[in-house]
Amino acid sequence: MKKLQKLYLYLILVFLYAPIIIMIIYSFNESKYRVWTKFSFKWYIELFQDGQIMSALSNTLLVAVIASVLSTIFGTIAAIGINSLKKWRKSAVMNITMLPVLNPDIVTGIALMLLFFMAKLPTGRLTLILAHMSFCIPYVILSVLPKLKQADNRTYEAALDLGATPALATWKVTLPEIMPGVITGFLMAFTLSIDDFIISYFTTGPGVENLSILIYNAAKKGVSPSINALSALLFAVIMLLLIVINVRTHRASEKA
Repeated sequence: MKKLQKLYLYLILVFLYAPIIIMIIYSFNESKYRVWTKFSFKWYIELFQDGQIMSALSNTLLVAVIASVLSTIFGTIAAIGINSLKKWRKSAVMNITMLPVLNPDIVTGIALMLLFFMAKLPTGRLTLILAHMSFCIPYVILSVLPKLKQADNRTYEAALDLGATPALATWKVTLPEIMPGVITGFLMAFTLSIDDFIISYFTTGPGVENLSILIYNAAKKGVSPSINALSALLFAVIMLLLIVINVRTHRASEKA
């Protein structure tokens, strides 16, 4: 039985990661076709020489960093507030919070587009950041709430008894306890922001193009292998961040 469980696990991992591995391999293929010729860094060199891709990459990273940082701040504050609510109020607020997660992206994208139009906000980088925050905040809340439930509330109350203000006690006591959840929420928001296409498509403006929109437009003419190289680099960076965070979390748990 255990062998079957392991086999099933390995098959799932292969199913998930085989396409990514193939993409990374072909990013080193000298030919732009799906036939392997020889190993080359040609597409990585062309990647950094392509002004359109570099512009889309800078827009993507700028929007992702700003949206994920703001989403983490507001999402963490919201999670702390939700955790302090009574049971029925918490349930009601969580049901509302889950709506952006369950809502189809196309509905959210069109709704945000109409909202920005009615508010007379010119579409561009600002509306793109606001749109990304709208679907990232619920994921931060969902990442932080379990850590708040695990946290010992007595330490917070002890800090209040010793003269700390609620804000100081939250900053010095609660936040360090829930930091793994906060970091997880940030990474989730960052990844979702980089990955999003549908909502970005409806809320961006002329001159502001992220990678997902660039790849969508390029797919009509055929995706350049430089995109494979870019995707490989992004995958490597995200993987490195996850490894660093897991190592730090493991070391912190050992010290505790």
